[in-house]
Amino acid sequence: MIGAINAKKKARSWFDSLSRQDLDAFLAGWAEDATFVYYTGSSISGEIEGKEAIRKWFQGLMEQFPLTSFTAKNIFVENLFTLGSTNTIAIVWDVKWQYKGGQEGVSSGITIVHVKKGKVVLMREYIPKPVESWHSHVQRCISQSPVG
Repeated sequence: MIGAINAKKKARSWFDSLSRQDLDAFLAGWAEDATFVYYTGSSISGEIEGKEAIRKWFQGLMEQFPLTSFTAKNIFVENLFTLGSTNTIAIVWDVKWQYKGGQEGVSSGITIVHVKKGKVVLMREYIPKPVESWHSHVQRCISQSPVG
């Protein structure tokens, strides 16, 4: 049970750091060769490989969305008793966002995180299709920003 408590605290800290736009805190526990996968069923969907490329992708997103507020609603942990070395965590979340042009919206998604040897090695984002406004703004963000 202690492992589940630690994993849930870590997951909440990731989303808190994204809300603060603190990429150093967000990426602190990531492996150098980690992979971030963004699934939206669009042209911006894909895999970003390597911690530095992931940093650049999120930096581009944050430049386009200067105000975001993430809420981790539900967190599920696969291995309840592990103390953090290897685990899979699923987070159901909401985000309130403001695009740099002033548009505002709310979206939801699910993040699946694979941790090995205490480091994030794979994070997958799943965002449902009905949230077209978030999706279209993210697509615009990625297309306008240099992403590794």
